[in-house]
Amino acid sequence: MANADTERKIFSSFERYEEFSKAQTALLQMDLTKEPSKDEQVEDHTLYQKLVNTLDEYQEQSYLLDPYLEKLVTPVVERLRSHAKEFLSDRSHRGSDFRMWRLSMLLYSYTKCRGYKTIIRFFPHEVADLWTVLGYLDAENGCAQNPEQWALRYVLLLWLSLVCMLPFHLSQFDETENGHTARVIEHTTKRYLSNAGLEREGAAIALSHYYMRQDTSQQFVEFFEWSKETIPGNASLFTTIGILHVLCEVLKSGPLKLVRSQLPDFMALTNALDARETLMNNTLIRKFKTKLISRVGLRLLPGRVGVLRVKARFLTDGGYSQQFHVEQEEDIDVPEEVEAVLDQLFAALQDKDTLVRWSAAKGVARIAERLPTDLADQVLETVLGHFAIHSVTAASLYDVPAIAEATWHGACLACAEMTRRGIVPPERLEGLVGWLSKALYFDLRKGAHSVGSNVRDASAYGLWALARSQEISSLAPLASDLARHLVTVSLYDREVQIRRAASAGFQEFVGRTSLFPHGIDVLRKTDFYAVGIRRNSFLLAAPQVAEHIEYRPYLLDHLLNVTLRHWDISMRRLGAQSLRRICLTDISMLGPEAIQKCVKLLQANDNSDIHGGLAGLTELTMAYEEILSGEMLESKKREIWKYLSHIPDSTLLGPRNEIVTTAACDLMTQTITSQEIKLGAKSSVPNWSKIVEYGLKHRNRAVQESATATIGSMSKLTDWTHSQRILGCLLGVIDYDTYPTCLPQSIRALLEGVNRLSGPFKRNVEARQACFEAMPIVLRNTVAHLSYHLTVEDISSILDALLDGLNDYSVDERGDVGSWIRIACVNALGNIAETLMARAKHIVHFESYLPPLKYHDCIGGILKQGVERLDNVRQESGRTFTKLLSLSPPDVDNSDRWIIHRSEFLQGLFVTGKETGWNDANWLFPKAVKILDVETYRKPVLLGLITSVGSLTDSTHRPVSASLVSYVRSLPLRTTEPHRYDLLSIANDLLDYANANSAANSVVIPVFQVFNILFDGDAFRLLEEADEGIQFLRRLFSMVSRYPGRIKNIKRLHQSMKVVVHLLSFKGLYKSCVEALPNFLSHQYPNVRSDTAEFLYISLQSMDFVRDTEEAENVLLETEW
Repeated sequence: MANADTERKIFSSFERYEEFSKAQTALLQMDLTKEPSKDEQVEDHTLYQKLVNTLDEYQEQSYLLDPYLEKLVTPVVERLRSHAKEFLSDRSHRGSDFRMWRLSMLLYSYTKCRGYKTIIRFFPHEVADLWTVLGYLDAENGCAQNPEQWALRYVLLLWLSLVCMLPFHLSQFDETENGHTARVIEHTTKRYLSNAGLEREGAAIALSHYYMRQDTSQQFVEFFEWSKETIPGNASLFTTIGILHVLCEVLKSGPLKLVRSQLPDFMALTNALDARETLMNNTLIRKFKTKLISRVGLRLLPGRVGVLRVKARFLTDGGYSQQFHVEQEEDIDVPEEVEAVLDQLFAALQDKDTLVRWSAAKGVARIAERLPTDLADQVLETVLGHFAIHSVTAASLYDVPAIAEATWHGACLACAEMTRRGIVPPERLEGLVGWLSKALYFDLRKGAHSVGSNVRDASAYGLWALARSQEISSLAPLASDLARHLVTVSLYDREVQIRRAASAGFQEFVGRTSLFPHGIDVLRKTDFYAVGIRRNSFLLAAPQVAEHIEYRPYLLDHLLNVTLRHWDISMRRLGAQSLRRICLTDISMLGPEAIQKCVKLLQANDNSDIHGGLAGLTELTMAYEEILSGEMLESKKREIWKYLSHIPDSTLLGPRNEIVTTAACDLMTQTITSQEIKLGAKSSVPNWSKIVEYGLKHRNRAVQESATATIGSMSKLTDWTHSQRILGCLLGVIDYDTYPTCLPQSIRALLEGVNRLSGPFKRNVEARQACFEAMPIVLRNTVAHLSYHLTVEDISSILDALLDGLNDYSVDERGDVGSWIRIACVNALGNIAETLMARAKHIVHFESYLPPLKYHDCIGGILKQGVERLDNVRQESGRTFTKLLSLSPPDVDNSDRWIIHRSEFLQGLFVTGKETGWNDANWLFPKAVKILDVETYRKPVLLGLITSVGSLTDSTHRPVSASLVSYVRSLPLRTTEPHRYDLLSIANDLLDYANANSAANSVVIPVFQVFNILFDGDAFRLLEEADEGIQFLRRLFSMVSRYPGRIKNIKRLHQSMKVVVHLLSFKGLYKSCVEALPNFLSHQYPNVRSDTAEFLYISLQSMDFVRDTEEAENVLLETEW
């Protein structure tokens, strides 16, 4: 996340309802009693996956589904209900496990998306449904007994929980003994209470609803007695979680007379939990324990008796008005047990897990809401005291230990919950706002990351709640500071959710209080969407807010003291850019002060601070360049230049200080002047040339590029014609319009540098990569006068070198380092094509510079890389290809010759509007195989697919194999359609490619793998129907069976053997294959013999040879190969 936050799409309605409804209707038409064929399974899975993917898209905005839920959920539940009744009436209609899994998983997906409490409202809840659910859930041969059908059991248990809430007496269902139905319900649900999955949750909900009935109160007493015996004993983790879940639900909603007498025993049960350390290490146990304790406290107290501020908001002639009044407080006796409950909840506020802290915060607030005013105030005072636990000895917020994160988070949540309920009195506001404002900036570095985002989020929640629950007169003294804190965080926090939370808090204050300066105007600039992307927030919204003088000093102070010192380098870079844009509003007043604060950072011991200071000075120099010119600008540059001397050489040239070296080179690029160059060692920064030289030699790519940019700036200020040698990355940035005599030398040096056979960098991959990357930069810098600078032969040589670079598969101890070269060449080819075509009408003899045939060769090379095995290579190739696909044709005669062939077909495949990348093999390869229908690019794409099939990475191998099999199976044996591939052609193309490279195992083995995959997928069966097909199979057999005794490569032998075994199933080759197999079974390598025997045995059992193979199978089994 360097420049922008990754955002999910924001929906305004359930746009895909019609499409979703049709897909669901098609899925529900399946016959649940019939086992589907393979094709039907694929069809069902496709429909199901489409539905689930749609629900996943709306996961964060699931409320948009509410108007449609009844229409969508009811048919699914009715389908389940009708099947259950059909099965119970005729046990032979058991149902397909596969299809029942799909149906139940669809219902589970609804509950996952919208929550079970919303979804079960659409379940049938008739009295007659009780035995339907119980019978189907308990049936011995039913689908619910399949261990894999957890979703079905979960849905049925939720349904049972709903039926249990119906107000009918269970005894009316008893056919034999009294209480039989109740025992069946309890036994059935209790059985799943110790499960590890969601069945436990469903069972706990069903049991709690069962125990809350009036006719089952005695069963709850028995269950509670059993719980008191089980938990202190040897109860498993999952059993304990299930029991606690049931008790929490009963305590929450059960009749008071049911739980009042048991409250002391509930407290004793929580104490018994504390004695089992292994259980208390589990987050869910601690969460349910916290819920249990808080609900015990709530049941000990009457309803809301404390001071309740009731707020009314109404329109008046002058706008909005707010009114608060206080209800009369009743005198109550608070049981002593409540103090013990609160003590445990205060401890839980510091728990290490958010789930527990959140439950504790809600519990504290709910109990405080029922307490008298003075006691509620004591609770708030105790919560605020949590902030000071780790802050007493800390000089600043940055000195607070990282372990304080949990305490501060719990305290913020508790404050927010109490504030939301109107429990905070006006006299406590100043202290509360002070702590919450500090928590807005809680960001502590911990190793390579930081902690505190949850604290900042909870703090923003607390401030948001303030606006909704306090009188305007109470908030007025604090409004100015609150506005500045919330605006600063909404603009400059690292996390998108924090920026949006702070923006929501600001919006709430503006809408309800109108106390914030320029509230509406600032809110328009910092709304939900404006702060959603970090770059937009820093570089657009922040400068707009800084136009208001009330906020500008706070924003600058935060940038200089927090953002430029941030642990994340991308934050420091964006902060520096934001500093420049804000200072541009009044550079004469703001610039000098900002420079001095940046200079102070250069004297720090932390490299992050030094980097932030250098980045700030660099951006401020760029700001002055926009305002000043001539002598004034040069004077200011020299003033900033001298500050480099504040940093010691050991820091600038340290082996692990590349970010400082990079930033120093960037600053020199902006501030270097001709006078400083002439002064040399007598400059105010005497070691500047040493820094540049060190940067050029550095192994880090970013350092090299920054040093190269510094040289590029120097080339505009001094004469470089006497340079004898220039690094590849330097050649791209030289000003060739000023020094054209350097260009032929540069082109020659680049072409020699990329020669991996005899060039000077044949052992240096990074150097060759830099040379390739310099080529499009050179062209871009000279394209304005292309015919003057470069000849047709120069461009042709560059294109040939780049196409050759696509075949660089160099490998060293770091792996496939040739991929760096291939990515550089793909990007370079795309950039060159884009540059030339954009200026085609200004280029004389454009067709000579970029011949159409060579252009399509480039497209084919890019596509080949786009379907190969490495994710990052595919991603870059796909990005380049889609960019070229959207290019307008050049403005020359017959421009259609430069349009990518069948571009509309390819756009339909890859320009989908979705953000799925070419690195996603499951998305790419089903589309990529269809490029084989484009004849121009068929050969390179086929070669790329072959390479991917040979990948050792399962995430690439599986999708490409499945896609290739599916595509080949769809091909006709022969075709007369233009551009259409056929089975004979692809088979012969594969074999011809292998024959042409028969000595290269790196080519032959993947081709043989492709053949085996296609044989496994039964894709070549049509070949038996034509003489040409039989001829091809004989040619293939001849190649794979030729001299196996002379081949030393085990993988090639293994793949050859598998092809021979597959060819056994073709009638015309059976005899030849049988005669060839002994060559493998008697091979000198033992593993070749054993692998052949094993694969042949498996094939004999699975293939239909219309022959008796029993004797052969016995020989294969009994022989010690």
